[in-house]
Amino acid sequence: MIARMILSGLRRVSLTHWILISMVVGGFIGWAFPAESQQLKVVSTIFLRLIKSILVPLVFGTLVVGIAGHAGDLKAVGRLALKAIVYFELVTTLALAIGLLAVNLTRPGDGMTLPPPAPGVTVAAPPQVTFTSILEHLVPKSFFEAAAANDVLQVVVFALIFGVALAQVTGPPREHMLHFCEGLTEVMFKFTGIVMTFAPFGIGAAMAVTVGHGGLGVLLNLARLIFTLYAALAVFCVLVLWPVALWARVPVGRFLTLLKEPILLAFTTTSSDAAMPDAMKRLVTFGVPKRIVSFVMPLGYSFNLDGSTLYLAVASVFVAQAAKVELSLGQQLAMMLTLMLTSKGMAGIPRASQVILAGTLVTFGLPLEGVALIIGVDELMDMARTTVNLVGNCLATAVMARAEGVPLQPVAGERT
Repeated sequence: MIARMILSGLRRVSLTHWILISMVVGGFIGWAFPAESQQLKVVSTIFLRLIKSILVPLVFGTLVVGIAGHAGDLKAVGRLALKAIVYFELVTTLALAIGLLAVNLTRPGDGMTLPPPAPGVTVAAPPQVTFTSILEHLVPKSFFEAAAANDVLQVVVFALIFGVALAQVTGPPREHMLHFCEGLTEVMFKFTGIVMTFAPFGIGAAMAVTVGHGGLGVLLNLARLIFTLYAALAVFCVLVLWPVALWARVPVGRFLTLLKEPILLAFTTTSSDAAMPDAMKRLVTFGVPKRIVSFVMPLGYSFNLDGSTLYLAVASVFVAQAAKVELSLGQQLAMMLTLMLTSKGMAGIPRASQVILAGTLVTFGLPLEGVALIIGVDELMDMARTTVNLVGNCLATAVMARAEGVPLQPVAGERT
């Protein structure tokens, strides 16, 4: 009876709580048994290899579906789509710039010691980057070669061209290929969920190995990382989103008041999917036409993840700092270009930011050991970035309505 009650209680513990528990246990093991904890390296290595195995099929499937699946909508509302995509790219570029500036100013990874990579794994420093080398590297000689090397940037370029080509195909061939990519994406969603059930073991082992190797100072570095992200997101909201709202003559007070419940839901659940339906309904109440809401909001969750994009800039440079790899400005800009491309079309994927981050680190020869530690505190960072994602997409929808000449008058029954 008691055993049954204990098992029932354990089943109610969420994955996030298990991850936090595993971090505490792993940190204690690393502190108490520094030499013995290094034997847990194999557990964290298996977890990181599983994450790497997700990258190529997930990136390829989501991008192809995102492009070819919306081809009809883009033709029907081409003017609105063009305005929205230009806006999305400008805002996400500013998010990357602010994240890059913040992490270089605070340098949260300095002083951190990552454990060495697994035996037989070499970590190469990022190559010297020139504009010509970036252009040459964009195009893969072979999709399969790029996939085997986990070169996510080349896979993205191939998927973009493939998606555009598929959008031009009509009839059953297009439908069959689109259904295949949709099926691939759904399977990889489930695959990612299975991998993440192993996360407490992998993250706990990574924490034990890291603390055993470098001491408890790693916890201070993670706290500095969280502070850097929250500060950078606050700066982004004040210096980018607020001026954009004023420029578009969006009534900020009424906008935030109407959306306070979806914003709170996004922050507490770290789920954009949970908050988006109510947010869309409230935007219609706000005065945005339903045709604009139903188009711009879903498009924004593929192309305008401001909070996640800023987080990726901070996290990727944090890992480079922790790995004692000094990235030049050109190398950091190349990394930001990779993040700009790989972050598109990834909405709704469990732990999408970690998948994208892992792919970027692999592309630039940086160790994945930092990802396992970041996942451990990801819940705290996810609360902020998901909230900014929601607010940014709601604002983008209102801005597009103003760009179409809509006055944004509240409809009857608006709740405040």
